[in-house]
Amino acid sequence: RENLGAAMEDIGAAVADLAQRFPDLTIVFPIHKNPKVRSAIAPRVEGLENVLLIEPLAYAHFARALSLADIVLTDSGGVQEEAPSLAKPVLVMRENTERPEAVLAGTVKLIGTHRQRLVDEVSLLLESDEAYQGMANAANPYGDGRAAERTVAAIKWKFFGTDRPVDY
Repeated sequence: RENLGAAMEDIGAAVADLAQRFPDLTIVFPIHKNPKVRSAIAPRVEGLENVLLIEPLAYAHFARALSLADIVLTDSGGVQEEAPSLAKPVLVMRENTERPEAVLAGTVKLIGTHRQRLVDEVSLLLESDEAYQGMANAANPYGDGRAAERTVAAIKWKFFGTDRPVDY
């Protein structure tokens, strides 16, 4: 919810454009409780059956929804870190990010909030397997999810004499 005003209106219009361009696509939009956000988004997607405006989700439900998504659009810093761990391309609706390592790695792309840019970038990922796989399979700068496994292996090596784990 970094964006407000005209930016949110552009986001809402882009979501509507995408919903109409890709009628088989289901867009799940956990919408911030801020009335300014809701009034900028809701009228633009009203009546579109493939757009689900939902209340913000508890973390476990949000993580599950994220795991089921194909593409993630966000302005949240935390989501920029979590979605790549699930091999999800992340399009960031901002002009800058506090997580430049994700942009450099290719797991995140800064796209701003301009309506046509949003539509173009999402469309590219939906229509180009090469573009999609390039982001989904980029090396995650936040790790590969195997830290606990490596820790256990190191403890076993150090204290129980098992084989030394491979350096990571």
